[in-house]
Amino acid sequence: MTEVLFYHLTRARADQALPGLLERSLERGWKATVQTESEEQLKDLDQKLWTYRDDSFLPHASQQGAAGSHDDQPIWLTIGTDNPNNANIRFVLGAAVPTGIESYERVIYMFDGHDENAVAAARERWKIEKKAGHELTYWQQDEEGRWKKSA
Repeated sequence: MTEVLFYHLTRARADQALPGLLERSLERGWKATVQTESEEQLKDLDQKLWTYRDDSFLPHASQQGAAGSHDDQPIWLTIGTDNPNNANIRFVLGAAVPTGIESYERVIYMFDGHDENAVAAARERWKIEKKAGHELTYWQQDEEGRWKKSA
């Protein structure tokens, strides 16, 4: 079964929290796919991953700008359910809905805790993934913005 984590964002936006999580994934030797809700969010995230730190960037590609083999990409950005880089981990932002999560070692749903619709969508995904038999954990940011396991 796939390990499914829910990250309840209360102190940072997804585009602020995601780069650190992607760095840790790459350190493990994993490839990642990030599924966004919209083309606009994908374009914003694409820019953010190149510039999120002055001394570093996260190598990535998407259908819009990828050249060469998709399988070579350490991070793939998409609004679809594709996985052309054969990622080990999938990040799902907001209300995006993945398919075929069984092919991943880990799936992380990241949602804005201040958005009632996002919270409701995450609760629904929790029910779906629990019923499917996946191993679920729930993480929430504490006052300092660190992740604390809640369930």
